[in-house]
Amino acid sequence: MTTATVEQPGRLLDPRRLIFLLVIGLVLAGLAAAGPGEMPAEGTHIGFLSLLPALVTVVIAFLLRNVIIALFAGIAVGGALTSQWNLLDAYILPAIGSSSFAIVLVVYLWALGGLLGLWTRTGGAQAFATWAGERIVRGPRTARVFTWMVGMLFHQGGTISTILAGTTVRPVTDAHRISHEEVTYLVDSTASPAATVIPFNAWPLYVAGLVLGTIPLFPTEEAGITFFFTSLPFNFYGIFAITMTLLFALGWLPWVGRRMSAAIERSRTTGALNGPDATPLAAEELTQLRVSESYRPGLIDFLAPMGTLIGVAIIPFFLVGNVWIVEAFGLAVLVAIGLAILKGMAPSEAMEGFIDGCKGVTIGALILGLAFTLGQVSGSLGTAIYIVDATTGVLPPVLLPAVLMLVCMVVAFSIGSSWGTYAVVFPLAMPLAFALNPDPLYVQICFGAVLGGAVFGDQCSPISDTTILSSLACGADVMDHVLTQIPLALTAAGIAAVVSTLAVLLI
Repeated sequence: MTTATVEQPGRLLDPRRLIFLLVIGLVLAGLAAAGPGEMPAEGTHIGFLSLLPALVTVVIAFLLRNVIIALFAGIAVGGALTSQWNLLDAYILPAIGSSSFAIVLVVYLWALGGLLGLWTRTGGAQAFATWAGERIVRGPRTARVFTWMVGMLFHQGGTISTILAGTTVRPVTDAHRISHEEVTYLVDSTASPAATVIPFNAWPLYVAGLVLGTIPLFPTEEAGITFFFTSLPFNFYGIFAITMTLLFALGWLPWVGRRMSAAIERSRTTGALNGPDATPLAAEELTQLRVSESYRPGLIDFLAPMGTLIGVAIIPFFLVGNVWIVEAFGLAVLVAIGLAILKGMAPSEAMEGFIDGCKGVTIGALILGLAFTLGQVSGSLGTAIYIVDATTGVLPPVLLPAVLMLVCMVVAFSIGSSWGTYAVVFPLAMPLAFALNPDPLYVQICFGAVLGGAVFGDQCSPISDTTILSSLACGADVMDHVLTQIPLALTAAGIAAVVSTLAVLLI
């Protein structure tokens, strides 16, 4: 006979639950008062309500510490606002059926998960961790500096950087009791910020296409690319974010926030790499070694697929200007499988490792699918356009860089995308800056503010792909990562805003 578990009455009065119910109640009341909605025309918004799905998602994510519930709620609110009650056809299928999500799903999740699963059978990552521990890492501090160095090395793109860096350093940092909150912050903060400060990647070309023809300074894409590089010294957030991350790795920051301090203390004293209530994205299939007694692990099991991944993804950029990310991940998995079989592993065992790895990223795939769907909702409602319209009114020139940075921070945090923020803000911000002051140096400061502000929002948003994938690669709980990273990132952003204002006063 089984007995039912009765929830204690006191738990019903959990303040987080009450606030959650209050938020939902206010949203439903507001929607009822607003009446039936409709999809706004392209390039328009519906006022403050355009922000509601993203706002509900963020609030619920912080209240319940459950990103999946929060994303579902935000999508549902968006459907109610536009009277699109069939969420599957209106938003979910267009989002997860897009080529962008297909690439993320197949390449970054299945290929990444498959590669990690293979390493649990070959012991490749563990072999690298042993090698690095003997030659480079001597303790927690050098383990964190090693993580910073790897993050800077793999900085070529925000998403791929988090995966490459997190996958490489996690065995090393785990061995030295570095909490997953620490390592995920180091990996995430050396991804997109570094990609905008050392932009030997696709970022300058993308931004140049957005600003082309918006003001006389950008008559051609080549001029836009050149302007991107000359504006690098004014990307103050990117510079300060990287600098603060290095200081954090060295242990030289006087303050890292209450939650991060607690995570450091917990991991060093108890060895618990995640908090007691954490739900890490990396499943056991990605962390438990299952190396057979007949297989001899070696450094080559890690270096061959990782070298293939880095070589195919990055080297062609310098040779022909192309970034072959899809091909890089596919070849890396094939190299890992082929090498394992050549060393004596049964093909069936290699495929079992690959499949186990794919299973291990299922939760990450679900969260990313919902995040893409919320992005579809925000785009249809003109969320980013509303934020820009509401904040870039009549401004004194000295405050424009800081305001632009704040706008981009809010937009990117709300939609979870730096590139999506660039697409909306750059074509509006550059003419505004040029109209207030046509001095190229002033425009460069504003340009750098947009670059940095969008990166902050993307880096810190709980619905950003880099936030989710860095948590996945490092084995962290998404909300633990968000809550421990935000104080440090906000500090860097605050300093950047002050410096950008001072820079305007000095020109």
